[in-house]
Amino acid sequence: MTALPESSLRYDYAIVRVVPRVERGEFMNVGVIVLCGPANFLACSFECNRDRLRALDPQLDMDMLDNSLNAFRSACVKGDNSNSRSLRSVFDFLVATRSAVLQVSPVHSGFSRQIDTVVESLMTRFVRLP
Repeated sequence: MTALPESSLRYDYAIVRVVPRVERGEFMNVGVIVLCGPANFLACSFECNRDRLRALDPQLDMDMLDNSLNAFRSACVKGDNSNSRSLRSVFDFLVATRSAVLQVSPVHSGFSRQIDTVVESLMTRFVRLP
């Protein structure tokens, strides 16, 4: 195993998924949430391909989905600006296990020297089609 450069920062991330019908277990990745405590960094990004989602469930309530994703965005912004809640507690709340249309993967970790590029890199890797 190779040692990481001292300038690398550890971050945690989770993939955000839309699970239109929980009982079927089908899902589509639509975003990521990233936390890097040492850099005081909490961010999320989402992209929804509505045609692909409708292929999973033509009856999916897109307005409800948009509202849910906006709630995630708001929590990240408030977490960045709030002294009353730690970024870790906001991240932990967002990645908590739920049985709902919007779910998250288990939390994973990584290292980066440029934390501000991680969200875009994860979106390309896990959300966008090649």
